Amino acid sequence: MEAVPFATVLSLDEAEQPKEADVAIARSGESARQHSWRDELLKTGIRGKGGQFLNFSSLETLPDTACLHATGTLNTGERAVVSFGPEHAPLEQRQVEHALHEAERLRPAPKFIVFCAFAFDSEAAKDIDETKWPGVTLLKAQMNTDLLTEDLKKARSSNQSFWLMGQPDVDLRKRKDGSFEVEVNGFDYFDTTKGELVSGGKAKIAMWSLDTDYDDRSLFPRQVFFPMAGKGEGWSKLKRDIRAELDESLLDQFHGTVSLPFEAGDNRRIAVKIVDDRGIESLKVIPLT
Repeated sequence: MEAVPFATVLSLDEAEQPKEADVAIARSGESARQHSWRDELLKTGIRGKGGQFLNFSSLETLPDTACLHATGTLNTGERAVVSFGPEHAPLEQRQVEHALHEAERLRPAPKFIVFCAFAFDSEAAKDIDETKWPGVTLLKAQMNTDLLTEDLKKARSSNQSFWLMGQPDVDLRKRKDGSFEVEVNGFDYFDTTKGELVSGGKAKIAMWSLDTDYDDRSLFPRQVFFPMAGKGEGWSKLKRDIRAELDESLLDQFHGTVSLPFEAGDNRRIAVKIVDDRGIESLKVIPLT
């Protein structure tokens, strides 16, 4: 057993007096990483679909906020604020909530709130996609993992540090027999020239999954599809890898963008998770009515 020592309290005379602030720690740890990411964001901008870019003309630290880390001006003259996710964990729902509360107090109000992260918690991504704020656009940007390694960051190709993520475009249909089915149309991408979301099509959907009874806590895929899989890939490859017996008659049905019919679950909500060909994923939750 290991004993826990008694806590001791020093007298005021014995206690260590405050030292002068060490400016060396001002750019260390998390602060240093965010400072580096901010500089990279200012230099490269955010790459969108079809070679589009969201570029900043200025970007600086935002004081007195915990979850909003930078504020700046886009080349179009509009104000944008940025929230960076953690280095070794997904950006969580709590950070999104706190960042939005902080943004509400900013004057002038920002036109864009950009969440940049290496990975997004599914609930956080859902909140960003579904939050409706008149006059304000919420965006997700995938950060290149090369930013975690200085050598790779220097060697990577230019303008590949931040990717603009899309929102899932999903249709829910009720069938004549009372069951439901969903069709995935791809991602809606933010068009930097039009300043609005436009459809990205189905061609780049690498994988998508469907939870037919979503509990608002965790995703349980009950149907999984590989639209881009060629012959011998997707479920066929998984069958070889896991050496399991799979129903051959069903494999072709899990290849497209339309789900198999399903009944409503107890929670009366479904969740659709889409992964594009770049590995960027997003979640859409739809109530069953």
